[in-house]
Amino acid sequence: MRIIGLFVLAGLFEIGGGYLVWLWLRQQRSWLVGLCEMIILALYGIMPTFQPAAHPFGRVYAAYDAVFIVASTL
Repeated sequence: MRIIGLFVLAGLFEIGGGYLVWLWLRQQRSWLVGLCEMIILALYGIMPTFQPAAHPFGRVYAAYDAVFIVASTL
């Protein structure tokens, strides 16, 4: 259950961070929006390190991409 939760959280960080970049740069939102997106995308980059050490990075990252595709479609 923990692993699935990490995948879902990473998907939310990736989609949310990307959306905040869009708001900040394309819709001229405040620099605070830019700061929030940097923090959220940094957290997304840290998420794979919480997966069990037995799983190699390449497989974890590929699985994150699959979760992103499903989450962004929803």
